[in-house]
Amino acid sequence: MNRIILVIALSVFISMPVLAQETKPVDKVLITNVNIFDGKSEKLTKSMSVLIEGNKIAKIGNDIKAPEGAHVIDANGRTMTPGFIDSHAHVMFQMSFGEAANSDEYYWAYVATRSAKLYLNSGFTTIRDAAGNSFSLKKAIDRGIVVGPRIYPSGPMISQTSGHSDHRSDAQRSAMVADEPSTFMKYDMAQIADGRAEVLKTVREALRRGASQIKICVGGGTGSQADPLDVTQYTADEIRAAVEAAADWGTYVLAHVYNSKGIRRAIENGVKSIEHGNLVDEPTMELMKEKGIWLSPQVIVYTYYPQGYTEDQKAKHDQAFAGIDNMFKIAKKIGFKKIAFGSDIITDPTMLNRINEEFVHRTKWFSPAEILRQATSISAELLTLSGLRNPYPGKLGVIEEGALADILLINGDPLKDISILTKPEENLALIMKDGKIYKNILP
Repeated sequence: MNRIILVIALSVFISMPVLAQETKPVDKVLITNVNIFDGKSEKLTKSMSVLIEGNKIAKIGNDIKAPEGAHVIDANGRTMTPGFIDSHAHVMFQMSFGEAANSDEYYWAYVATRSAKLYLNSGFTTIRDAAGNSFSLKKAIDRGIVVGPRIYPSGPMISQTSGHSDHRSDAQRSAMVADEPSTFMKYDMAQIADGRAEVLKTVREALRRGASQIKICVGGGTGSQADPLDVTQYTADEIRAAVEAAADWGTYVLAHVYNSKGIRRAIENGVKSIEHGNLVDEPTMELMKEKGIWLSPQVIVYTYYPQGYTEDQKAKHDQAFAGIDNMFKIAKKIGFKKIAFGSDIITDPTMLNRINEEFVHRTKWFSPAEILRQATSISAELLTLSGLRNPYPGKLGVIEEGALADILLINGDPLKDISILTKPEENLALIMKDGKIYKNILP
């Protein structure tokens, strides 16, 4: 009997993947012979060495002597970049709408652990979760129970009745007659709040759980069935209520919206980050530039139909996709720089496996250096808006002395050929987050 138990234990240990084995922290790691993209520059800095001590980059130089006891890694001319940042992720929503609506919260959680690993395996060491009850997942990752990226949680996406968070079906009675919340509301993935008092309470509940920022909806969406993309959601007072509650906790509000009217209403009442913005016009983007507002756009999510979409939802999805080219052309024309990197992938783990195709989709409008900056230092700057609610104090998105040690080693030069990032299994040779090595396939 004991022999059987031993054999089972050994077989489990031997079959453990690299991601599970290499998370033991090493006090000092020296990476030599590496070409660095620091998160900001146009070119690589060649033949450098980087010393990591604990969870920070301690020293960068041409010739660094390995400290006693340091783990030395010869990069052999590979490219080092900061860990990537997805500024509009949905770690909780990687299942079809039908599957989500008919599963309990435990199943949602189990699926999310798989999604978290997929983000990290693709090189995303940090995500801003742009809606979902990811608080416990974040806690489990931070404590080393589950493998995944740093999570900046927004908590439930908040909208008005008939807004983007209202996923009730026609089978459910009017809220004027009965309280029948959708599954998304039941599990706090999304919430409906009408009027100043309800908005304040809902925002404060999210802050109680540990939200690092708050997400509201001020326009229609493709994932919801009741609201066309042209509609404007939330009154000025309701938006101000969310902004005021977040500001009292030292953080900010991001807003889902496509159309210019909704964007203007959002920024005029204190919203700091516009999510999507596909149908924006030039005067509105000029206003965003003037006021220092962030644009958090995505491309890949509009290249497929999320599972379970109706014909009407597909039509809205097509409308949103058609606006992307004009949005980015306006941004380039007026010199709009506060453009973050995000994916917004939902409902489909197959697409999450392809998340790095977002880098290639953006080459229609941006150079590889611009895209890599968006995915590193620029998105890291956006994350600092969380202020006092920032769950990870320290510098992200750069290879600098004193920065947090979120590091990738890449086979090849993504500044010359960014498509190499679409094969993370082959071309991400090393993934380090917070000074810990989660993947290392170097010889």
